[in-house]
This record gives sequence, structure tokens and C-alpha cells, in this order.
Amino acid sequence: MEKTYYESFERMEQFMAQAFAAIGVPEEDAKICAAVLIESDKRGIDSHGVGRFKPIYIDRINEGIQNPVTQFEVVRETKTTAVVDGHDGMGHVIGVKSMRMAIDKAKEYGMGMVVVRNSTHYSLMAAKEDMISITGTNARPSIAPTFGVENMLGTNPLTIGFPSDEAFPFVLDCATSISQRGKIEHYARIQKQMPEGWVINHNGAPVTDPETALKGFNNGSCALAPLGGIGEELGGYKGYGYATVVEVLSAALQAGTFLKALNGINPDGSKRPYHLGHFFIAIDINAFIPAGEFKKTAGDILRQLRASAKAQGEERIYTAGEKEYLAFLERSKTGIPMNAQVRKSLTDARDQLKVDFRFVWED
Repeated sequence: MEKTYYESFERMEQFMAQAFAAIGVPEEDAKICAAVLIESDKRGIDSHGVGRFKPIYIDRINEGIQNPVTQFEVVRETKTTAVVDGHDGMGHVIGVKSMRMAIDKAKEYGMGMVVVRNSTHYSLMAAKEDMISITGTNARPSIAPTFGVENMLGTNPLTIGFPSDEAFPFVLDCATSISQRGKIEHYARIQKQMPEGWVINHNGAPVTDPETALKGFNNGSCALAPLGGIGEELGGYKGYGYATVVEVLSAALQAGTFLKALNGINPDGSKRPYHLGHFFIAIDINAFIPAGEFKKTAGDILRQLRASAKAQGEERIYTAGEKEYLAFLERSKTGIPMNAQVRKSLTDARDQLKVDFRFVWED
């Protein structure tokens, strides 16, 4: 049985910051990128953390389809809104700066919205400042429309967060597909078959091999089902509809790229930047009601949901953000688990970039 090694949050964040700097990301931006990535691992979301560090970010910089130096250009602005062009820079940096703009506008005027074109990532951070946040991003084509089999829409996550009087905020961060590419990439890394119903081929038949699915997304032979599943019986049209909302808000307000144009492939087959779009909305709770009152009501709602009658055999009911908080408490003690594939990608990146760092599994 393969041994699992654990690295601390601090050491992994330090390594990634050093590595990002070594490949040309400015030092302060490198720290932001590392902090955003490690946040996923801290909360137990292994599909979006250090496992994507080399294959998604380092490799794309090496391939010339992502710029290590981020040019954050505000192309249009009002007191409550802004349009940003990220010029295919580091999306972690673009996301943090855009959310910061939205929060600052909300503090002054009650609400703020910033939309982004030509980016590669997005982030959430408003709950810590007594704000409600609504964010979204389009992505590489993956989802087939209801009654279709062609991958047209991205996994297009829609994220809503707000504080409560509990130790952790409510954070609902969901793809509008039944699963997401990051999770399928994780299944491929651990060599595990996917459940039936996540992915279909052009004949509408289920695909369970993650490698086949990932290749199929790129060549158009596979597609993810929308949230709710294939067809209308289980409400797949709802996921399809929400994915379309995120696509429009991530492209139409900022004159951005959309649908198949986000596939990262030129007509000659060569790679190109993905030109993703995002939107960030911040709402100042204190503009409506004292934040303490809001947080107490929110906390009461969440506690009553968790205390409601449980299904037979189930030990507890969770609310959004709770499992991630519990994972954070556990991983604060143990560190981040590293399987063999992730360990190899990290050591490969270190050796390639000549970063002076020794991992725990090398001791």
C-alpha cells in the first residue's frame, strides 16, 4: 500500500512562492499565488490545490500561454463598478485585486462589482470583512446543454459566501456541472474510475475512465453533464441554465471570450491563452443591517438546518463551508496529504526551476 506523506501549510506555501518567483512571477505576486492555491488544500479541496501547481500553472507559463508578470489594467470604472483586463496574467493575482476593488467600492457605496476579461483564475475573500460575495467564472468548454452531447459551456462555478456568528463563514462554491474538471483530474492522478453519469460521449453513453474524459473534453468527443444530470428528469436544465448565466456574466459585460473560443487551441492546433472571464460582486451587510444582527440570524438558520431530523443511518447534517472548516482543523495538525503523483510533480517542478527546497518525503 502506498505511503502517504504530509507537508505543512507553511512549508508548501513557502515552496510554491519560491517556485513561482523562480519562473518569473514577481515576488509579491508569487506570494499571492501560493496563498490562493494553498487555501484549497487547507480546506480539503485537493482537486484545486497543490496538485494543479505544476500541470496547470508552471507548465502553462513554460508553454507561453500564461504570463508570469500580471498586467492589471482597469479599462473602465465608475464609483461602484469596474472592467479589468488581466492580459492573461496570473489569475490568482487578478482575482485578489479585483475582489479587493469590489470590497472597497462596497465599503463606500454599499455594493461593488468588478468584471474581468483575459484571466486564468478567481478567488473569494469578502466574508472576512462583513461582506456578502457572489463570484463566478467561465471556463474551458466541458458541459453539454440539456438534450445535447457537445461540450459547449465551462464548468462555470458560482460562488456565494457570507459571514455568520460561527467560527467559519457560509461558502457555497459549486460548479454548475455535475462534477468538475479539477475533480476528474484528481481521479486521474489517483487512477480511480468516475461514477456513471458524470461524463457522456458523443453517442450519449457514459464514460467512467478519467483519462478518456479529459482527452475527450479537448477533442470534443466527451462532455460533462450539467448539475442535476442528463436530461430534465432530475433537473439538469437547472444546471444548464445556471451555467449559461455564469457564461454571460463572465463574457458579455467585459467584451470577453466565451464558449468554444475558451478551449485554448488555435485553428492550427497550437496552444493559446484561455482568456477566461470572471465577475466579483461585494455587498456591504452594514448598508442594510448591523453586521452582528445579520450574522446572528444567518447562524441561527444554519444551526437549525443542522439540527433538523436526519435520515436513517446518517450521523449529522452539514451546511456549506462546514466540512471545509473541519478539514482545516484536521489538516492544521497533520499537514497536506501528498500522493505519489503529486510528489513527483512537485519534485519535477523544483528540479526544473532549481529551487533550493527539500520535501518531507526526501528525509
